[in-house]
Amino acid sequence: MTDDDDDVRALESRLAAAERGDVAATAALFTTLYRELHQMARRQLRANASNATLGVTTLLHEAYLDLSQRGLHFPDRARFFAYAARAMRGLIIDYVRERRAIKRGGEFHLTSLDTTLADALPQVDELGPLGQALDALASTDPALAEVVELKFFCGFGFAEIAAMRGVSERTVQRDWRKARMYLHRSILDEN
Repeated sequence: MTDDDDDVRALESRLAAAERGDVAATAALFTTLYRELHQMARRQLRANASNATLGVTTLLHEAYLDLSQRGLHFPDRARFFAYAARAMRGLIIDYVRERRAIKRGGEFHLTSLDTTLADALPQVDELGPLGQALDALASTDPALAEVVELKFFCGFGFAEIAAMRGVSERTVQRDWRKARMYLHRSILDEN
């Protein structure tokens, strides 16, 4: 038995306790996963809103608030990270929309804005269709959507995803290809 096996068992027991509604276990789980979640938030911002003023820690804490307020239950690590990635993606999309609304006069009060930052943000038109296609995939095939969230949004490799899901790496690669084809087709159909 290795230290990694002990870490996985400890994490699984915290997940189970948090699922039963144990507030202390939920807090301990957050502390344990904070570093990984922080890295995920950094990747999310880099990929989706690299020039945004939204900070990594702010994104992480907003996602945590979303997770804790909903009182959701996560049977395993993969689902926890997939939901955390989904929450972060939604927060980034909302942030970009808000910044664009401000740029377009959505606040209705006169102020001096630095529009160079707003011009550098990703277009909602780019993020929206991906989010909608991923939501549609999640309702059609949740396992494929989970692979996309773990690979694309969380930044995990195929081997890590396979270990989390208890399947072979080849299965994860096959699911990744299927999901990408579905998303590509869905985005093209919307346009």
